Amino acid sequence: MSSLTPIRFQPTDLDTMASAEGRVAIIIPPEGKMDPAARRANRLTKGAVARLVESEKFTKAKSGQVIALAWPAGMAAEALDVLVLSRRADAAEARKAGASLAKLQGVAPLHLMAGGQNRAEQVALGIALRNYRFDAHKTADAETAGDVVISHTKSEEIAEAYAPLQAVAEGVHMTRDLVNEPANILTTTDFANRLAEMESLGLKVEVLEEDALAELGMRTLLSVGQGSVSPSKVVVMKWDGGEKDAAPLALVGKGVVFDTGGISLKPAGGMEEMTMDMGGAGVVAGTMRALALRKAKANVVGLVGLVENMPSGEATRPGDVVKSMKGDTVEIINTDAEGRLVLCDVMWYAQERFKPAGMIDLATLTGAIIIGLGHENAGVFSNDDTLCNAFLKAASAEDEGAWRMPLGKGYDDLLKSRIADMKNIGGRPAGSITAAQFLQRFVKEDTPWIHLDIAGVALLSGESSYAPKGATGWGVRALSRLVQDHFE
Repeated sequence: MSSLTPIRFQPTDLDTMASAEGRVAIIIPPEGKMDPAARRANRLTKGAVARLVESEKFTKAKSGQVIALAWPAGMAAEALDVLVLSRRADAAEARKAGASLAKLQGVAPLHLMAGGQNRAEQVALGIALRNYRFDAHKTADAETAGDVVISHTKSEEIAEAYAPLQAVAEGVHMTRDLVNEPANILTTTDFANRLAEMESLGLKVEVLEEDALAELGMRTLLSVGQGSVSPSKVVVMKWDGGEKDAAPLALVGKGVVFDTGGISLKPAGGMEEMTMDMGGAGVVAGTMRALALRKAKANVVGLVGLVENMPSGEATRPGDVVKSMKGDTVEIINTDAEGRLVLCDVMWYAQERFKPAGMIDLATLTGAIIIGLGHENAGVFSNDDTLCNAFLKAASAEDEGAWRMPLGKGYDDLLKSRIADMKNIGGRPAGSITAAQFLQRFVKEDTPWIHLDIAGVALLSGESSYAPKGATGWGVRALSRLVQDHFE
């Protein structure tokens, strides 16, 4: 797993500023008032900071923006980074400010003179999130970000506030690693082994193999993976941090380690990105890691269905009818609509075994959600306003885009089959909604449920505020916040 940038907190010592190497950062609010660290930097640089504050470049700068002064006179540092940030900045502003610093940091060490800045722990989180590299398969020596030191007038308090945030950042990095891995490395077996390793963190991990899945009746899940030589698996991760008899929150993730589309073969162009079709399982894994690391006082169970969707003489055909664990029959119209076949069995199993207080499934499920919401928001579908609103509030607090989408009987009617209880697709119109309607058939009436379609946010072709190009780790922060606010 990629390692987090080491971040150390220490009391403010202005005398270290002149000799600090790498990059030194100071914080100046938009109104230009300089704190002791900024005034010291100004004296060392013979008034360069004051001239910057009086310039048009500073007055036009947005909150969270960094203005770099290269090779400042009077200092050993290669750059003096001036972070424009209000002392009253909210958590999202502070995180983005930290990410802006990290983007400039590169491999150099960074010393942030934070003074008495509010939410400095969120600045640190932004640094930790943005300082991510996935270079496990590059033969050249890997570059890692330099160490980070944050000086603050209340360093011990900030360090204590950062500790649970660091746990969440580790979960985000795990999710990114899993989503970025190529499918010949992250096989279903390798994925399961990585999850089993988290027993060292206090999670209880159970791997269900194909024979156990067949005995349970998970025929829709098994139908997806039967064309591959990689065995299908379900991994159950339990975190028992709450009251002994309290019903857990269930997180269910789609883990298609590679998706060719099966017999309904995808076009060749862009198929290499289907290594990310296990993104939902990746988010569940990263969230469970974060909860274990921060010792969450809640009961949460994470379940992931791990399969590979390949075409072969053993593969499921369009037109086949398969019976789910619930007992409903499904006519497979398109083998590329496979994620819902994985999820429906795991969701039913989660409810039968754990009787959860709520259930959230995550999947890179449909291209249709990208047409509807682009890459800014995940699609949110729910049968319960209370749980849904709680999640949307958590996602907003963590600056992770999420938008509620509709459900309704009219969409459900599109799934009617001539020969089975339902079809696995409802046609091109409202494709993300009919996928959610399919899943809702496997949600018991008394189970609060959310379906998150993360196809547009799990992996990006360009960088985002908190991540370089590639996997984002979207969802780990929001789910951890939801657990913290409503289940602990």
